Amino acid sequence: MSRPPANPAQPSSGHDGNDDSTRPPATAKSAGPEQDRAGRPAGIVVISIVVVLEALALLGAAAWYAFELLSGAPVLTFWGAVFTLGLLLAFSAWLFAVGHFLFRGYRWTRAAALVAQLFVLTIGFPTMSGGLILPGLAMIVPALAALVFLFQRPVISYASRTGGSQAAI
Repeated sequence: MSRPPANPAQPSSGHDGNDDSTRPPATAKSAGPEQDRAGRPAGIVVISIVVVLEALALLGAAAWYAFELLSGAPVLTFWGAVFTLGLLLAFSAWLFAVGHFLFRGYRWTRAAALVAQLFVLTIGFPTMSGGLILPGLAMIVPALAALVFLFQRPVISYASRTGGSQAAI
């Protein structure tokens, strides 16, 4: 019988599948300034915070858009504006999920966070070059920091969970 491959994001278990409480966790001795006590790299925390702040910004934009829509601001098509509002809310919910599951170490979130940062950069650079320096920098600097952290070895090795047999809810 073969054992499943070791996953750094999950606690180690003995041969019979039960937790081995006599052995200290492998991450406890290596926790330093680059990692918290759970063995999570600092880069994961930074990226998760950036992604959740971007989700909050989208949620704020959706609230402002809904207020403008309800206060009678002129739009070309009402249903097109409702669709745009739905997209803002859906993308905000998606980014909240990405931030949460990235913090927990799931593999699929690295790609989602990368794409989100690239979208932010495609909006941030024209914003900055259009004369809005501070809003542009507020988009570009966190996105670049998240991109740098996304490709660090500790972040890649931590964010390698693929799911498992645990229930989703």
